[in-house]
Amino acid sequence: MRMEKTLLRSFISTTKLEFMPTNLKITLVSQSRRESVDFDNLPFGQVFSDHMFTADFDGEKWTNFEIKPLENLSVHPGNLAWHYGQAIFEGMKASKSITGTPLLFRPEMHIQRLNASATRMCMPEFPEDMFIQAVNTIVDLEKKWIPEEAGSALYIRPFMIAMDEALGVRPSALYKFMIICLPVGPYYSKPVSLKAETTYVRAVEGGVGEAKTAGNYAGSLYPARLAKQEGFDQIMWLDAKEFKYIQEVGTMNIFFVLKDRIITPSTTGTILKGITRDTFIQVLRDKGYMVEERRITIDEIYEAFANGELLEVFGSGTAAVMAKVKRISYKGKEIELDPDSYKIGPSLKAHIEGLRNQTIEDNKGWVIPVQSLETIS
Repeated sequence: MRMEKTLLRSFISTTKLEFMPTNLKITLVSQSRRESVDFDNLPFGQVFSDHMFTADFDGEKWTNFEIKPLENLSVHPGNLAWHYGQAIFEGMKASKSITGTPLLFRPEMHIQRLNASATRMCMPEFPEDMFIQAVNTIVDLEKKWIPEEAGSALYIRPFMIAMDEALGVRPSALYKFMIICLPVGPYYSKPVSLKAETTYVRAVEGGVGEAKTAGNYAGSLYPARLAKQEGFDQIMWLDAKEFKYIQEVGTMNIFFVLKDRIITPSTTGTILKGITRDTFIQVLRDKGYMVEERRITIDEIYEAFANGELLEVFGSGTAAVMAKVKRISYKGKEIELDPDSYKIGPSLKAHIEGLRNQTIEDNKGWVIPVQSLETIS
């Protein structure tokens, strides 16, 4: 039997983020599935928590804000998202402080990026205050699902899909926004190998490479499969015109550590504006490192390696946080690095994890404690 409670709450934030009063219906599961989950063996993306958040866009406004037990959707086969690809998403994490308080990391950047994706895909923006309230509330309800192990977290997946039930190449009028949560372990357990792709492309200037939209990932699956058949973990994408300029890795932005500076591709519309990327850049600059955001040629990286100037290569992303790169292959030419010698990449990962468990002081207001709901009975 489900327990139901409709709440009308005003959350008062201790940060710059304000929670606004909103009708939010909360329906709890009668029995949690948590005790049946092996938290020592969490395959990424396969274990879901008890509840989900849903909201509907009725053509004019967002409505029907609700948290309820995780369940399947009933969707018409003529749904526009299936046929014309109006689907966007975000990925974020919740962690716990050393005292057990659930924490969010830069949530306002995630809703800003989601809304930028929505604009590019001709979808309605979701209200920032409602997003923060929804994430806060569902994480508070699911806080027992946050793993305790180092490097683990509660992965939060907000997403939006078109809901019109009529075929035709046009924007949908109706949309559904949802948030689901998954306890996860580390995304990469070891350093990765990359193939610099010279046949297929991920994004072009003027396209949707900067949007976190489902089609970007669908288009990457086939070349990624081919790369894995050749023994690589991921693709390092190059530009679509000359196959000369480095863009990003399949699941991450990318950084190169040289002897006198750190470089990363600039966000010019073809790569994702990574939130972990932005965090790394700010932390590095605060520590006194020279960081350049610019166009980087693959030949420049190979020349730096040949001259002994290339010290580290690592990826950054919400899922992976930081992933060391041990090998890059480009037109049969190999770069082999020693990930055990890396210092800057691991220090960044340790810094982010320290912020996320509050063992490192947060002087930028990035870490947002989750506010607890009143007891529901």
